[in-house]
Amino acid sequence: MSGKDKADPNEDWVRIVSNDGYSFLVKRKVALRSGTLKAMLSEDVNFAEAASKTCEVQERAAVTQLFVEYLVHKTTYEGAPPKEEIPEFMDRIQPQMALELLVAADYLEV
Repeated sequence: MSGKDKADPNEDWVRIVSNDGYSFLVKRKVALRSGTLKAMLSEDVNFAEAASKTCEVQERAAVTQLFVEYLVHKTTYEGAPPKEEIPEFMDRIQPQMALELLVAADYLEV
């Protein structure tokens, strides 16, 4: 089998599950933006998350959704040319969720 025939592991899908049971499917390369999720999904370590491609986070769904949206935003606009207008992500965050999201981002190493 040549290298072209093998699927790119970064194109695999992984599931992120909130503490209230909501699931979010994202591409592996998006999830790997988080240091904590990267460690969980590492095949070098025998964590169950790596085998099941499912990571459980201790955040409620609303916070997990914003966190996932941020990872997608970061991945999408990472290589954008300097002149391209990039939408401001902070506009999506409600003030009452800011502290909770900050704590989650710290734990998930973003």
